[in-house]
Amino acid sequence: MKLEPLYDRIVVEPLEAEEKTAGGILIPDTAKEKPQQGKVLAVGKGKILDNGQTAPLSVKVGDTVLYGKYSGTEIKDKDGSSIFIVREDEVLAIVK
Repeated sequence: MKLEPLYDRIVVEPLEAEEKTAGGILIPDTAKEKPQQGKVLAVGKGKILDNGQTAPLSVKVGDTVLYGKYSGTEIKDKDGSSIFIVREDEVLAIVK
C-alpha cells in the first residue's frame, strides 16, 4: 500500500514485539503489548505555521522512532500487516 501523508503526519511501520522475556518465558499473542517503536516509511511536507509558512519535519524516511502507546491511527493492509499514521508531535524520540 502506497501512502503519502499530509502536512505534519508520518507513516510508521511498527517493529515486532518481543516474543520472550529476559528470563526466557514465551509471551502469548494475547499478552503482548502494543508496539511503541517503528520505522518511518513516509513523511508529509511539514507543519503549516500561523504565518502560512511550512516548517519542515525533523524525522525522515528510514528513522526508527518511539511514539506513544495510544498515538496515531492504525491501518491494516490486505495481507494483515499494520501501519500507523502519526503526527510528528506524537513522536517521543528518534532512536540512534
